[in-house]
Amino acid sequence: MLRRPPGGSTVFLVHFVIMGCGRVGATMATRLDRMGHSVSVIDRSSEAFRRLPQDFSGRKVKGIGFDRDALEQAGIDEAYAFAAVSNGDNSNIVSARVARETFGVEHVVARIYDSRRADVYERLGIPTVATVRQTAEQMMRRILPEGFARLAEDPSGTIALIQPDIAQAWAGTRIAALEEALGVRVAWISRRSTALLPGPKTLIQHQDRLHMAVPTERIGQVQRALSRPPAQEE
Repeated sequence: MLRRPPGGSTVFLVHFVIMGCGRVGATMATRLDRMGHSVSVIDRSSEAFRRLPQDFSGRKVKGIGFDRDALEQAGIDEAYAFAAVSNGDNSNIVSARVARETFGVEHVVARIYDSRRADVYERLGIPTVATVRQTAEQMMRRILPEGFARLAEDPSGTIALIQPDIAQAWAGTRIAALEEALGVRVAWISRRSTALLPGPKTLIQHQDRLHMAVPTERIGQVQRALSRPPAQEE
């Protein structure tokens, strides 16, 4: 569940589960913890947790990332997002699928070493980041809610290009209807392993990733609207 931190900030605090406490996993867990989010880290080696700082306040779970007991100890039932960043492709994909298909976590991402298999994983509905361009920043951009998927902005800072989270209920909506309702422009759609330029009648499909131009002052408002089902016309 999303909850606002004290002080009325526009950043939502949520729970994250990270599988793998290597360099990338430890970096992500540390950053999320310092942002105020709750974090659980799963790793089969207790020695791996030494990469976390002493002031890390999240949970450390020794276990296998696709093991049901380990996931439940990590709080997968309340997770907003799950990131699989161990050093094994198969473990990462299996863990990501269990998180999504067994526990219903919508926001998942898996690190892979064999980029040639990325298309296969994308068809399974698992966004991936290949190790050749792997950074904790890219993984964070995939899983953080509201305002953190900002890809670029114009020099004046007036317009931003973002890739927001979109509720499944928007599937079947025409692009023109979305643009009119939210006052945005959809630049392109990433669909599975390809991209397309949408027309007014293009329908949003499940698991589409929309790249849209939005006034920077309205990013939070647009993301909140997209995280809920579209308003029904009376």
